[in-house]
Amino acid sequence: MADEDVVLWDEVDGVATLTLNRPERLNAWTASMERRYFDLLQQAADTPSVRAVVVTGAGRGFCPGADMDLLAGGGVETPEGAGLTATGPGHRPKTFATTIPKIVVAAVNGACAGVGLVQALCCDVRFAAAGAKWTTAFSRRGLVAEYGSAWLLPRLVGTSRALDLLASGRVFTSEEAAALGLVSRVVPAHDVLAEAQAYARDLAASCSPASMAVMKRQVYEAWDLSLGEALARANELMVRSLGGPDFVEGVQSYMGRRPPAFSPLGEGTTFPGG
Repeated sequence: MADEDVVLWDEVDGVATLTLNRPERLNAWTASMERRYFDLLQQAADTPSVRAVVVTGAGRGFCPGADMDLLAGGGVETPEGAGLTATGPGHRPKTFATTIPKIVVAAVNGACAGVGLVQALCCDVRFAAAGAKWTTAFSRRGLVAEYGSAWLLPRLVGTSRALDLLASGRVFTSEEAAALGLVSRVVPAHDVLAEAQAYARDLAASCSPASMAVMKRQVYEAWDLSLGEALARANELMVRSLGGPDFVEGVQSYMGRRPPAFSPLGEGTTFPGG
């Protein structure tokens, strides 16, 4: 399969849908998939017409982790071949999705494990198919909490629950993931992509791209700040937003009972208002 085919791009109504596309392997992670996925995330960040992103998997799985055949003699017999230890010029971290200034919504349609679970954690909102199975799996492969999962999981579910999921490597379902706070919404499997896309289309149609970008950065930055520091930063950003065109448009569209016409983020934009 050509590199451009391992992750597919579709853009409709301001939403870019990225589909991990190795269904015969349940979309197991490889180096070429990683490069293509991160390239398309960057493309979404750089495309003004894209206001939100949805990530899903082709077929029955989301991503069950690294392609074990590449680690056990069925292909390139290195961690690099499975996209586990990529380094060097142009390398982007596994947490790359957290850095783009657009909301990324996971539509977890099936098995989600290992580095695949990390990619779901790095999305900003998670929709999940009812009954889908999740696992960190790391402890059962002789590994550690990989790629920032020891930072992300406790902030989503709490310290004790994160240690349970990481240390045990046990399998849990979407329903438990929702109860833990890991998943925003559980829907029937045949509806998960449509529900995630509908949510993303509402963001694209109704919400200021600049507001969403700044809020995303605020959330990730605030985890490392004191409450006082976060408050001071929010007050500074609030003053800037009150003087911006999106605030004027937001008020005028509300008073006029019409859809807002917010400006897109420009090409090459990182996080505005910084």
